[in-house]
Amino acid sequence: MSPTRDVWNPLRAKTRTAASRIRRRFSPVAIDRSVNAAQDTSAVDPLRGQLVVDLSRLLPGAFASRALLRLGARVVRLEPPDGDPLRHLQPAWHGELNGGKESVACDLKVDPALGRALCNAADVVLESFRPGVSERLGLAPGPRTVWCSLTGFGSEGRHARRAGHDLNYLGWAGVLDDAVPPVTVADYAGAYAAVRETLAGLIERERNGAGVRVEVSMTHESHELAVPPLLRGTVACYRIYETSDGRLLTVAALEPKFWQRLCELVGLPELAARQFEPRLPEFERTLGSRPLAEWLELFDGEDVCAGPVARHEEAAAEFGSRPAAPAAELGAHTAAWREELGL
Repeated sequence: MSPTRDVWNPLRAKTRTAASRIRRRFSPVAIDRSVNAAQDTSAVDPLRGQLVVDLSRLLPGAFASRALLRLGARVVRLEPPDGDPLRHLQPAWHGELNGGKESVACDLKVDPALGRALCNAADVVLESFRPGVSERLGLAPGPRTVWCSLTGFGSEGRHARRAGHDLNYLGWAGVLDDAVPPVTVADYAGAYAAVRETLAGLIERERNGAGVRVEVSMTHESHELAVPPLLRGTVACYRIYETSDGRLLTVAALEPKFWQRLCELVGLPELAARQFEPRLPEFERTLGSRPLAEWLELFDGEDVCAGPVARHEEAAAEFGSRPAAPAAELGAHTAAWREELGL
């Protein structure tokens, strides 16, 4: 969240500045910070040796800490005794997001010492509590900890303590307008922003030797992603069309040269000057006359900005990541961390 942005600038600047203050603290416990043995690491691990403690729940924090894990960090999830709700809501998705991480189970209200010790020892703490909760629990960073708060609306302003999830943030951000997106945009935008701010905090720590506090608002991050009506399916050259087999074809031929070539290939060159009309019934009928595979074969190798709406399994086969290690059983590493922290 940059204070130099024009949109939402007063709130964003105030939030970002307050969240980035540097604070010096006591030295952490000596910890083995080697990468999780179960992690499938790449040749480049810039975060090798960094300990990330993830206090978050559900999607955004887990997605962010998975990105840090892939960069080589050792990630420990501190979960409530009954586990992250995602374990029960979507077990397969939970496994995909949390494979390779360690799990410590602890009720922070009943037994706060373990959580406090982990946070004090961490290089990075990622949390998604509402503002004020971590302070009430007595959780505080160590002297070199980068503490990243992943919030719905930031820690200041009238929405700071408002409960919400992705759909709510997108609605407040003005992103939805007339459609529900097929992915949780606010969650992912916030997760990537948390990774960005965490990495920036680690660089800042190396410059001055002290930890930093950073904060991410998923609503503010989502607002930055809002696009004009032109890119929301309001013109013929930027829409999704149905083919004869019930599949869907994306057309994003905004540049005249792409649209002209597309019209030529589908046999409607007379439509070349009408790309920004709201609808072209003859274009719709033509695309609906043949199956998706035939259109893709025709367009292959052509500059037309057209492609499929792939099914998840189709996209995963071509673009998906390698399978992660299985997610740890709830609390599998609790005893080991108690011993390591001397508790």
